Amino acid sequence: MMISKELLLTYFYLLVYIVLSSGVILYNKWVLSPKYFNFPLPITLTMIHMGFSGLVAFFLIRVFKVVSPVKMTLEIYATCVIPISAFFAASLWFGNTAYLFISVAFIQMLKALMPVATFFMAVICGTDKLRCDVFLNMFLVSVGVVISSYGEIHFNVVGTVYQVTGIFAEALRLVLTQVLLQKKGLTLNPITSLYYIAPCSFVFLFIPWYLLEKPEMEVTQIQFNFWIFFSNALCALALNFSIFLVIGRTGAVTIRVAGVLKDWILIALSTLIFPESTITTLNITGYAIALCGVVMYNYLKIKDVRASQLPVDTMLDRTAKELKMEKKSSHLYLPDDNADLGENSTKNGSSDPMVDEEAPLTPSTRISHLGRSNLSS
Repeated sequence: MMISKELLLTYFYLLVYIVLSSGVILYNKWVLSPKYFNFPLPITLTMIHMGFSGLVAFFLIRVFKVVSPVKMTLEIYATCVIPISAFFAASLWFGNTAYLFISVAFIQMLKALMPVATFFMAVICGTDKLRCDVFLNMFLVSVGVVISSYGEIHFNVVGTVYQVTGIFAEALRLVLTQVLLQKKGLTLNPITSLYYIAPCSFVFLFIPWYLLEKPEMEVTQIQFNFWIFFSNALCALALNFSIFLVIGRTGAVTIRVAGVLKDWILIALSTLIFPESTITTLNITGYAIALCGVVMYNYLKIKDVRASQLPVDTMLDRTAKELKMEKKSSHLYLPDDNADLGENSTKNGSSDPMVDEEAPLTPSTRISHLGRSNLSS
């Protein structure tokens, strides 16, 4: 059977996303690790990424006019962009610092806690309800992560605390994005997201950098290679755009599945590239348990979205059937315009779930991957 060009292009985008995501994570670990490139300044590296991304977005919007800036008021910037950027910067800072203490494989296993953190933050902020089935899934994920942590050979408390703190900061940022931006009706594409959020995150990162890393840079000799940092920032920016290409072509569910595949590939690659990323049977067992909880959680969320669309479809189908029966039984003349309107409304009703099925997931996923794409990975 011949594979269409559209399907091949979709697979190509997924492959690019997996390669770039894995490459950026391994690249960041190599740059930050004292055993390799030895640039143990995660805030500085994150600021380089934010500055580069913001500069590219500025040229694309203001100079080359690739996209138009959104209507941004001072109120929206102060109440939405600033708090989101603050937690974005925190998630990047803590997530990158974890590379100094724990392995890439263990970091990927800890990232299974992301749905748990997002769920509890959503419950606290009032955007989600505490349900028994979802809570059991979250408990299963937590148990799996605990087992995986217990089986970690090179377990480090400081690195684990940094990574978990970064996960909860990212989760709070996702919830704030849903509460603040979506309520304001503001939609940001990847370029405008970088244009508004990256400079603000840079400012927030400057404060801890000035207090923590600037004195260290003055005392110690830190090697700085322009091409390494430029290529690293360029890969992170390319990853950012690839994520939006994949979401726009396939949807949020597909990129989640691709993300799970990427995690397994990344865990395997990290054990080959970095000898300290040794994994045990208990590691894999705990991660598999956590992954089962994550898959069940995603299934429940998709099922909820479909269930919310079902009554509308049923009502539209029932109305269409009643109209047809009424027309057939009474033999009344209906104008073509009205008949077409009835058929079109039924068609639109049946096709809307195909479009809107992932709509509640897509906006938050698009902006969440902005956070993951640059350096939180």
